[in-house]
Amino acid sequence: MLAEARRLAPRFAARAAASDRDGCFPVDDFAELGSAGFFGLLVPAKLGGAGAGFAEYAEVAYELARGNGATALVFNMHASVTGALGGISDELAEALGLPPGALTARDEFLKAAAGGSWYAVAMSERGAGSRLSRMSTTYQPVDGGYRITGAKTFCSGAGHADAYLIAARSADDPARVSQFLVPAGDGLRVEPTWDALGMRATGSHDLHVDVTVPASALLGGMEGLALVAAQLAPHWMVASYAAVYVGVARAAVDAAIDHVNARGLAGLPAVRSRIGRADAAVSAAHLTVREAARRVDEAPGEAETNRWVWRAKLLAGTTAAEVAASMLEAAGTSAMRRGHPLERLYRDARAGSLQPATSDVCADWLGVDALGGDPDADGVAPRW
Repeated sequence: MLAEARRLAPRFAARAAASDRDGCFPVDDFAELGSAGFFGLLVPAKLGGAGAGFAEYAEVAYELARGNGATALVFNMHASVTGALGGISDELAEALGLPPGALTARDEFLKAAAGGSWYAVAMSERGAGSRLSRMSTTYQPVDGGYRITGAKTFCSGAGHADAYLIAARSADDPARVSQFLVPAGDGLRVEPTWDALGMRATGSHDLHVDVTVPASALLGGMEGLALVAAQLAPHWMVASYAAVYVGVARAAVDAAIDHVNARGLAGLPAVRSRIGRADAAVSAAHLTVREAARRVDEAPGEAETNRWVWRAKLLAGTTAAEVAASMLEAAGTSAMRRGHPLERLYRDARAGSLQPATSDVCADWLGVDALGGDPDADGVAPRW
């Protein structure tokens, strides 16, 4: 899969300018991802997938992002769903007391992904961001299932995915937050609102929800698991973005090198030093992401693992923004023109610090933890 990601990245890069300019979803990129089996990357081998772990995903996402950060970012959303589902082992399910039907539904969702289906995430809301405890989308039990109503924003791939991971709060008990995998179709309406500075090709439009789903759509088969999962294993909600933005940062360095060599600017010491510092910064961030990913595979949910998860997201977001800005300055005014790779990469990289958890939230989490507090609970606003 890693070799295939490296093969596809230049093809994605060749289409990136057009999809960014038009703000259109990279349909061709996703067709190639599906044909190459990427939607089953994190599906266990016994269910027809590649059986990759978090570290393998991080390397794949990094390579895809070097081609088109927007494509890699939407793929990340699918990976966060399949990776989280694939991480629910039978032993963990037994420890959590999950009903047998939940495991059957888990396997069906994963088999579908291995067969070519892909999933989007509908979590963020206006005014609440990605904080699960503050969302206004609600669900309530009905005969044979649940009715979910509300509205989501920043839903990457809206209108193109086969199903959507929708987070909602119980109408009867707002403290309970659950997640449902809802197939595309009636009851889900896309409102075309996405016209952003960066990551324009993600198609992150608003999604309006008024749908009734069967009981099997409730992930885990038990209500109220979403907040527990976010606190115990935050890597799919925090660090999975990190590999994407480090890949974008590396793409910015590569684009600057191409531009500098083509314009004969390599003889300028100031230009060389900017590229040298950028190379070192991206390499350091990449190593941090790799360390976090290694720990996730070996010791998921442990305190030190979670510290590395938050470090990875913080460094990836800040490094991408700083490196892309520096590379734009190194290349000069001509690189600011619309259609130049560095102009697009600068805008895409700027989104990294804003992607939840934002750089400020990550830094505060790490600061509270370093000072001996509870980083998931202490602070003015809840993390989740």
